[in-house]
Amino acid sequence: MAETGSHHLQVSVVSADHEVWTGTASMVVAKTTEGEIGILPGHEPLLAILSAGEVRITTGSGSVRANAEDGFLSVEHDTVTIVARNAALVQG
Repeated sequence: MAETGSHHLQVSVVSADHEVWTGTASMVVAKTTEGEIGILPGHEPLLAILSAGEVRITTGSGSVRANAEDGFLSVEHDTVTIVARNAALVQG
């Protein structure tokens, strides 16, 4: 069960050849082979295969969007790691 409060997630989005984005967030939403998933602080450990789609990261100053495909999403101890063969920030 997700906890609410002042906890934050430490998020890293990594492509095959570079770091796409890293920072602190309050929520991450990504598309997996099992469907869209939302991650909040306190989420149980998870390892999921990504489907091609948009990753939405809610930060203290707004949001970040990235397209990611061919990879996985890992959650453990309020750390979210997204590793994708192809990933890029969405501008705008």
